[in-house]
Amino acid sequence: MASAQEKAALCCGGPARDAPRAAIAAPGKVSMSAAGGGGERVVSAAGGGAVMDDIASAAQPTTAKASSKGIPIMTRAQRFHPLDPLSAAEIAVAVATVRAAGKSPEERDSMRFVEAVLLEPEKNVVALADAYFFPPFQPSLLPRTKGSAVIPSRLPPRRAKLVVYNRHSNETTIWIVELSEVHAATRGGHHRGKVISSEVVPDVQPAMDAMEYAECEATVKNYPPFVEAMKKRGVDDMELVMVDAWCAGYYSDADAPSRRLARPLIFCRTESDSPMENGYARPVEGIHVVVDMQNNIVIEFEDRKFVPLPPPDHLRNYTPGETRGGVDRSDVKPLIINQPEGPSFRINGYFVEWQKWNFRIGFTPKEGLVIYSVAYVDGSRGRRPIAHRLSFVEMVVPYGDPSEPHYRKNAFDAGEDGLGKNAHSLKKGCDCLGYIKYFDAHFTNFTGHVETIENCVCLHEEDHGILWKHQDWRTGLAEVRRSRRLTVSFICTVANYEYGFYWHFYQDGKIEAEVKLTGILSLGALMPGESRKYGTTIAPSLYAPVHQHFFVARMDMAIDCKPNEAHNQVVEVNVKVESAGTNNVHNNAFYAEEKILKSELQAMRDCDPSSARHWIVRAHTYMLVCSLLFIMSLSIIHGNTSNYNHP
Repeated sequence: MASAQEKAALCCGGPARDAPRAAIAAPGKVSMSAAGGGGERVVSAAGGGAVMDDIASAAQPTTAKASSKGIPIMTRAQRFHPLDPLSAAEIAVAVATVRAAGKSPEERDSMRFVEAVLLEPEKNVVALADAYFFPPFQPSLLPRTKGSAVIPSRLPPRRAKLVVYNRHSNETTIWIVELSEVHAATRGGHHRGKVISSEVVPDVQPAMDAMEYAECEATVKNYPPFVEAMKKRGVDDMELVMVDAWCAGYYSDADAPSRRLARPLIFCRTESDSPMENGYARPVEGIHVVVDMQNNIVIEFEDRKFVPLPPPDHLRNYTPGETRGGVDRSDVKPLIINQPEGPSFRINGYFVEWQKWNFRIGFTPKEGLVIYSVAYVDGSRGRRPIAHRLSFVEMVVPYGDPSEPHYRKNAFDAGEDGLGKNAHSLKKGCDCLGYIKYFDAHFTNFTGHVETIENCVCLHEEDHGILWKHQDWRTGLAEVRRSRRLTVSFICTVANYEYGFYWHFYQDGKIEAEVKLTGILSLGALMPGESRKYGTTIAPSLYAPVHQHFFVARMDMAIDCKPNEAHNQVVEVNVKVESAGTNNVHNNAFYAEEKILKSELQAMRDCDPSSARHWIVRAHTYMLVCSLLFIMSLSIIHGNTSNYNHP
């Protein structure tokens, strides 16, 4: 992920490019622009390793000099903060390093790159960077040993973690690559990757890739029995058919992760020349297909039940109303978001400062947006750490219809598909309004080429109504404060659904996580006159099965913590009603009961709205209420039915 140039234009103000993703790295030698790395580079992927040559005039970190007290002082910051996402150049070098380490040409050709991400450093390295190498400098964060702080002249080399699937052997391997600059002086400025470790993880399958989606669709549409089954349903043109690859789940030994399987869902459009037609409004029922994704072959097929296709209806498409025989609304007047003096936030690379808040922005193919090193500048108390890392690490969508094929719909969208890899370029539509700062995202595709999602993450300010108000009834005088929030967001599409993930920072010290669901329902077809107990009929011969969305957040809290200090306590608070008696004569008493949670297992709970349950994260010296709110309810799922056990 690399920081894009700051853009002050209002949303929808400029022309949209046709291709939101730019393929950057190709086999052999490629040229790329690595904005986050500070210049233009050329990456060579030779058989013996990967070399990255600087061709920009950006200065390298200078040698440390000693102060009058004998403590080394850096004259400028390092090029990369330890938490900066990997640049496009770093990803290309990491991929080329792993490929070059293959033992044979066959192994190298069989490598499929599921992800290449930053191997996040130890927290003391992050503290050292924040305290000494990167502004604003915070000497109080320095990791200390007995006596005094130990300050190296440079930070440790950055490392990348790669998940690689070998298509020939059906093995998943985790590689650790060091992106070292140790030999830069002796190699004429070259930067070389070095393999630190590789570990084969048995009995797992990594996430699917967009290339596999396309291969699965082509495999099914070219399978003669499937073609005949579609002809029975009146479809001769295979260009109208949509095949969505869904992970197989784990319902029996036949679904064991020793095989890379998909159980596709089938849909059908009505017009081949209508790209905005909603094909998800015409599901194909009754066809059972299992695809071996490793070898791209259909291993199970059965036309079990004939269900007529839902009738065509142009009103179900997503084009403007006037193209569907209707009229768009004309009673909405323009709403202009204008900040004539610019925004209140400040950006330095991936470091964000706003209204006493400061944090770093990251991005991964699986999670999407990651918020690092959240802190609050609290007057004379200085910079107070709040959280080391915040992100959504998984989401699961179980469907409640026991019929075929809906009982197998149990999507783990982050682990099986990747929220980040399916993110959008936000420059095309009105996803954000106002003065916007965009960030790009870089990742590897299945073949190891580096792809870029431009303007993937949006940062902007929003008015949020009233923050505080009070009126004195005696004097009639009133005071009111408006609320403003800083929002960091991205949006992704996983098959039919869209998910918008938003992190809001408020002026009263509150952090809020919000998930917005939009897009298209995953539908089923009905026989004429049929209705389903486990769904809602939404149109003739069409119904939406009942389902749920559960979002799993990872919150590595660090309330007033420093490296190598004791961790925070997590306290569960439940409202209790006092029993009637001498302490509750009027039978109105209730109170908050606290319980310290010592492990994740001890913290497992079912939802209980009657308890008004909340949690407090606090340091050992005093208490600070963690004001982290979720718009979407988070819940515990007992049992993972997917065979995609992610390393």
